[in-house]
Amino acid sequence: MKTIIYSEKNIGRLMLNNRLIVSPMQQNQGTPEAYATDYHVDHYSRLASGAAMVMLESTGVSPNGRLFSNDIGIYTDEHVAPLKKVVEAVHAKNTPVFIQLTHGGRKSWTYGDSRLLAPSPIAYDDEYGIPEEMSLSDIRSEIDNFRQAARRSLEAGFDGIEVHAAHGHLVHQFLSPLSNHRTDEYGGSPENRTRFLRDILEAVRSEVGRDYPVLIRVSASDYVEGGLTPVDVAQIAASLEPLLDAVDVSSGGLLPVNPAATPDGYQVPYASIIKQHVSIPIIAVGKIYTKELAEFILTDRLADFIAIGRPLLDNPEYIRSTFITSETEPARV
Repeated sequence: MKTIIYSEKNIGRLMLNNRLIVSPMQQNQGTPEAYATDYHVDHYSRLASGAAMVMLESTGVSPNGRLFSNDIGIYTDEHVAPLKKVVEAVHAKNTPVFIQLTHGGRKSWTYGDSRLLAPSPIAYDDEYGIPEEMSLSDIRSEIDNFRQAARRSLEAGFDGIEVHAAHGHLVHQFLSPLSNHRTDEYGGSPENRTRFLRDILEAVRSEVGRDYPVLIRVSASDYVEGGLTPVDVAQIAASLEPLLDAVDVSSGGLLPVNPAATPDGYQVPYASIIKQHVSIPIIAVGKIYTKELAEFILTDRLADFIAIGRPLLDNPEYIRSTFITSETEPARV
């Protein structure tokens, strides 16, 4: 039986052999210094089974932007060698591997004299506390941290980079009017609120060039009145398209609120809206658990790739066991 799931599709100049991607999922198995470990080597090697591409978990670009005390980072040259072992393990399965670059902003883990930074002094919640408004010098410093992280990502051998602009982390905080009350060139209008992300992408491109795959992950809805809507995010993506090779579409995370309901494929309509505004590939994610649903999404051109997450933590062979049958063959598209 022919299936679009196992047809080829490119992200930038990288051709992927099917439409199934391993979604970034935090493992909390890093060392106190944010180094990747043997756990990550084994974990990502196992997840590569059947996938077109593996996306590494959120990886900190700055010591004060880590999400947890046991996450991983890429903010020093010493972080490269452990990550290179992860890359080599995934490549041994003939699978490309991308890295997700992140700064937590007001949702960062704080320790000692580390600073909790954000576009504006607005708390996520009482537990995190009120962050410090970033100065222009702070902004330039964090943009450079993303640039340096991109350089190190190349050195480690990653096949692509995803800038994490979703789930309430620093870039998302700049994008949303709910968390960005700045009155300078990084706040106010949609163009100004997008400037931080644009500057990051330009910095990343200065290191990796135009032919290297660069993605963003976005939250297409803040789920709160006055926050970002799918159309808002689609317009942001369209304005950044010359710097991008794909958009990975999630939702939420800016505030401690949840959508009213999360049925299977609940974020796919957001992906579809963004797809209508750009010509680059769109990745859909969120409770896409069956071959039939994945086929529907791809065939109806609601998205170009499907990201699979949590089921893989229980069964690393989930992609093979769910989406591949003995009769499977690629469809002509």
